[in-house]
Amino acid sequence: MKFLSLFTLLAFTVQVTYADDQKAIETAIVAAVATDLPLALTSLETAVNINSGTMNFDGVKAVGAHFKAELEALGFIASLTDGTPYDRAGHLTASYGTRGPKILMIGHLDTVFAKDDDFQRFHAIDDTHIAGPGITDMKGGDVIIIAALRALKKLGLLDEVSIKIVMTGDEERSGKPLTASKKDLIDAAIWADIALGFEDGDGNIKTAVTSRRGSVDWTLDVTGRPAHSSQIFKEGYGYGAIFEGARILNSFREQLSTVENLTFNPGLIVGGTRINYEHQEASGDAFGKNNVIAKSLKITGGIRALSPEQLENAKSVMQAIVADSLAETSAVLSFGEGYPPMAPTAGNAKLLAIYSDISMGLGYGEVLAVNPRNAGAADIAFAADHVDMAMDGLGLMGDGGHTVNEVADITSLTKNIQKTAILIYRLSKE
Repeated sequence: MKFLSLFTLLAFTVQVTYADDQKAIETAIVAAVATDLPLALTSLETAVNINSGTMNFDGVKAVGAHFKAELEALGFIASLTDGTPYDRAGHLTASYGTRGPKILMIGHLDTVFAKDDDFQRFHAIDDTHIAGPGITDMKGGDVIIIAALRALKKLGLLDEVSIKIVMTGDEERSGKPLTASKKDLIDAAIWADIALGFEDGDGNIKTAVTSRRGSVDWTLDVTGRPAHSSQIFKEGYGYGAIFEGARILNSFREQLSTVENLTFNPGLIVGGTRINYEHQEASGDAFGKNNVIAKSLKITGGIRALSPEQLENAKSVMQAIVADSLAETSAVLSFGEGYPPMAPTAGNAKLLAIYSDISMGLGYGEVLAVNPRNAGAADIAFAADHVDMAMDGLGLMGDGGHTVNEVADITSLTKNIQKTAILIYRLSKE
């Protein structure tokens, strides 16, 4: 009994000592982040002031070179990959360490703002808000990645984990084929145990993303029998391409619109006797007369689903609807490449629980899983199926993404650098 009591006391003492050590280390991480915050802000301003619209290859490469230099200063082996095979600027990849858990950190270099856009510069609005193209989506997230690693490096903690970083150059407008443009990301995910994404999620610091809906394009091509409109509906003449397209769209709505977390949207429709569609410009025109049954119709759209199974089920329903053609019409429904879903998993939930505990310990409150309807597709979706745990939405928070009103809540920069650095430290002890 005395031996058991002594053993229990010793175990308790070890636990208390470990807890005290962890608290001291995490306090030191917070202090290190605070010390280097001016460096993070300077880096953010520099990156935001470089235009890196996806198709401005020189700008994307310049942002990549900026972050590459910062990572190399921390001891990372970094490189800018060649995006020629998929007609984009390429990606920034970096790696560090050979010990501990394997962690993939995901960012992107490009923005939606073209080189000739009016919205080009970083500028402060007040003490806590800063505007700029791509400041939240997602140059702020890139800065959080590097700043968190810098704090760990300063304290000698970075050697306890193995890190790979992929900052893609085509997140906003993916290069094709995706097998080429996402290869660096997927290869890193296959290597990793854990994936962390630094998009801004729904812009709320009290949420993180443990599931995302995938996004896939679809195209519907409909053909009818052209003839004088006085013969429409009669045997041998049928209903024409426009009526058939309308039937298909309405059936999609009737059979799929109530499926939870599934959405689909027809973004463009063009139909008539003769149509022209330009894929690159996503535009089209048509010629048709009121007294002629429409020969051709094209519809382009997108579909979002929460899991691969939900997406495949929706595709099957849509194809069955298309196959049930009206008289004298035919249609072909095709699905393009896209972002796969990031399904919710127990591992993702565990990762969020650790992150939320860190947030509460810092006095920032609980972090909950975002509603997947409030977070769009992102690069982490290509990684999620390859790792044990994945989470996104850890970036710089704000409002107005993808618009000239993109504004960052700069108070979230410090908070999310701290939480990320402590998360990586805790994962090193798992």
